[in-house]
Amino acid sequence: MAASLIELKNVFKQYGNGTVAIRDMSLTVEKGQFVSFLGPSGCGKSTALRMIAGLASVSAGTITVNGHAPGESNSAADIGFVFQEPTLMPWATVFENVYLPLRLTGISHAEARPRIEEALLQVGLSRFAQSYPRELSGGMKMRASIARAIVTRPRLLLMDEPFAALDEMTRFKLNNDVLRLWQEQGLTIIFVTHSVYESVYMSNRVVVMAARPGRVVADLPIEGSYPRAEDFRATEAYAESCQAASKALRGTLDHVDIDH
Repeated sequence: MAASLIELKNVFKQYGNGTVAIRDMSLTVEKGQFVSFLGPSGCGKSTALRMIAGLASVSAGTITVNGHAPGESNSAADIGFVFQEPTLMPWATVFENVYLPLRLTGISHAEARPRIEEALLQVGLSRFAQSYPRELSGGMKMRASIARAIVTRPRLLLMDEPFAALDEMTRFKLNNDVLRLWQEQGLTIIFVTHSVYESVYMSNRVVVMAARPGRVVADLPIEGSYPRAEDFRATEAYAESCQAASKALRGTLDHVDIDH
């Protein structure tokens, strides 16, 4: 059996105003999996991701990442996070933006250079190392954000709806690029999305969450070999998995707790 990398056990998240964002969420993610969190707005997908990253506290229950609490020094370097927006420093070049997480850990410019150049090569931005964010398209900005997340060589990559604002063709291209990085680097990825089609195309497992408060209502294995290409979208396996995920997503309406 594959070793688990992430364990969520009976996790609750309640905010100071009394809102329960996550209720009794339990989940195990194994090393090397590509897992999508799929659900309606407000279902706690991003909250769960931020708790796994150690960016938000847990109100009750436990989360472990590689055997440690999220955010501990021995686990923090193992996690890369890609936000919904690229969040690049506008005054810095692409090279300097990608250097940021290494600089924060005390790695010198000279020592970091080969790793930065490798990360930029992996996302197709080698020629734009000295460009500024204002000179990049939306897709290129997201590539720079991904390069910044992988330059630390993490075991786990967390991606919070990174392609939601992009056009369909750019989104498809970045889907394939992320799948390639996942395979080449042996990453474990948790990917937050609203899109049934994106979740099924990319993942080998789709976790469907219900809203108010968020919790897992379906955990669907996705059939289909890798590497995947556009012809996978035309297969019967893809269509059946999309139907199953859509049905589970529609069923989340039956799980809404009106008291919250």
